[in-house]
Amino acid sequence: MKSPTRKMLLNIAAGIAAAAAAMAAFVPAAQAAPGVTTANVNLRSGPGTNYAVLDTVLRGTTVDVQRCQGSWCYVEKPGPDGWISASYLTAGGRPVDPVRPGLSFGFSIGGPDGPTFDFGVNQPAPPVVRPPVTPPPVVRPPFGRPPEGRPPEGRPPFGRPPVGRPQASEVCFFEQSNFRGQSQCFEAGDSIRDLGRFSNRISSIDNRDRLSVEVCAMPNFRDCRTYTSSAGSLGVFDDQIRSLRISR
Repeated sequence: MKSPTRKMLLNIAAGIAAAAAAMAAFVPAAQAAPGVTTANVNLRSGPGTNYAVLDTVLRGTTVDVQRCQGSWCYVEKPGPDGWISASYLTAGGRPVDPVRPGLSFGFSIGGPDGPTFDFGVNQPAPPVVRPPVTPPPVVRPPFGRPPEGRPPEGRPPFGRPPVGRPQASEVCFFEQSNFRGQSQCFEAGDSIRDLGRFSNRISSIDNRDRLSVEVCAMPNFRDCRTYTSSAGSLGVFDDQIRSLRISR
């Protein structure tokens, strides 16, 4: 075999092996999941204590868990993003298995909306490939107008600012992150199958009574995640909510 041909084949084999190893060691998520820190914990630049500390995340902070590697999980939050030890996270109020933290957050590989991998030589697979998101319209009605259809019986139109903070057994949805801007509160048992003109307008959730709040990226409660605590930032669900329902 001629030397140039043999060299080319060796390069191709090395590239495939590197891509396969990266896939086996790095398990991405089809979508992010909410987690809550159980103590003040260091946020690091990589999955291990030998990486630099970027920030300190306070106990009780809700973060968006994007993916996990080994016993570490990559999270997004207000401020810098980075890696947190899974031993300091809960998922849905339950402790996270530090050996297999991805299972606690329901991560999976593949599916029509899941990540894809390119095994071409010298082209490492990206960690996550999300489907394109249609941007919201440039001209929008005021947040205080009601959505299409009739609002829940006895409730004010969606978008009217509440009086003070949430009352007992209520959840308030805000137009901006960190509980700012116009808002509307709903009670346990309320549900909206399609937010209509108010789709893709919610950026934070004040859930002081720890009700079960299901927010969905599609009408009729499809492509959903559930919050049982307040969230000042919704990560990949920011301005992507089109239906919601609340239960105890």
